[in-house]
Amino acid sequence: MSNAGEQWRATVEAVYQTESRRILATLIRLLGDFDLAEEALQDAFAAALAQWPRAGLPANPRAWLVSAGRFRAIDKLRRRARFDASRAVIAERFGGAATDPAGWEADEVEDDRLRLIFTCCHPALAPDARAALTLREVCGLSTEEIARAYLTAPATLAQRIVRAKAKIRAARIPYQVPALAELPERLDTVLQVVYLVFNEGYSASAGEALTRADLSGEAIRLGRLLAELLPEPEVLGLLALMLLHEARRAARTSPAGDLVPLEAQDRSLWDRALIAAGRALVERAFASGRAGRFGLQAAIVAVHAQAPSAAATDWATIVALYDQLARAQPSPVVDLNRAVAVAMHDGPEAGLRLIDAILARGALDGYHLAHAARADLYRRLGRTAEAREAYERALSLTQQAPERRFLERRLAELAG
Repeated sequence: MSNAGEQWRATVEAVYQTESRRILATLIRLLGDFDLAEEALQDAFAAALAQWPRAGLPANPRAWLVSAGRFRAIDKLRRRARFDASRAVIAERFGGAATDPAGWEADEVEDDRLRLIFTCCHPALAPDARAALTLREVCGLSTEEIARAYLTAPATLAQRIVRAKAKIRAARIPYQVPALAELPERLDTVLQVVYLVFNEGYSASAGEALTRADLSGEAIRLGRLLAELLPEPEVLGLLALMLLHEARRAARTSPAGDLVPLEAQDRSLWDRALIAAGRALVERAFASGRAGRFGLQAAIVAVHAQAPSAAATDWATIVALYDQLARAQPSPVVDLNRAVAVAMHDGPEAGLRLIDAILARGALDGYHLAHAARADLYRRLGRTAEAREAYERALSLTQQAPERRFLERRLAELAG
């Protein structure tokens, strides 16, 4: 391939990385079918590879690709309609209106991913399929990535997604943000999914990079849309939580991409504007008297954000907030985080007793962060052999390269 050809391929690939999920969301809205939209997306980018080197980069690549994908899907439906009369009606419906490519940049297109999330989180779908379908279709995570996050076999996860798509098609679930009266029954799942998207961007479940800024940025954008649509305390709490975490992004990795733990971060790199915005949202959520689990988590991160150093952190307040969170959202992970806070407030032995009790229940035996936390407390107590064993267990469970390097450094320090 010539240099010019390689440059065009790189250009198309860059557009794919930044725009493909938005284009897919719009195509799903226009075509009303997940599988047809995915075919159309691939056809559109194949057309771009063939046509852009001759015609030049369009002024609006996203609009060009949406239009190209839509027209190719309509052509396919019309060809198939010769053999299937029912498809003729579909083709006529999708192809009846003229299309102005410039129109695809309208404001409603920006909301297509939010519409798609509400579709994926429809109460008619099985609860275990909603988040999986959203992470696959809205965020573009692979089946393997989602399966790792859920500690599920990829084949099982894939079947959930297939069944959910079939249900949407068979039940004709509308592709829209529901009316205000219907929002509450779907909002909890939507908030969970948006936070899952953020978490995958803030701390990727696997791979060479600690973070994926595209995913956390998209989750924050969706959180802002939700806050405008329905400024409920939990929506505000979730947006606050994401902003406060995002404020620390620049300090979480070294220039070489290695993980920097919270206590070692350069706090001058924290984004003070995001922290101020997050704290203001926490105050709004708590002022309502109805702050829930996201509001409580955001309040915990806000305490960290205002501390000048790890040593000066108000650990008593953090433990008290975790006590409330454990009542509002009982879970082994909340218990683990509370145990770490107790260790910082009352000493490593107190925290270690709590973590040992959690692991004895078997709830987090396959969770690498539980073993990493246990190892760190052993290290602080000078119990080197036990620390080494726990670090090795954590290392065997993590799929992320920066975390692996961090654990390997800890093991090397113990050996030294």
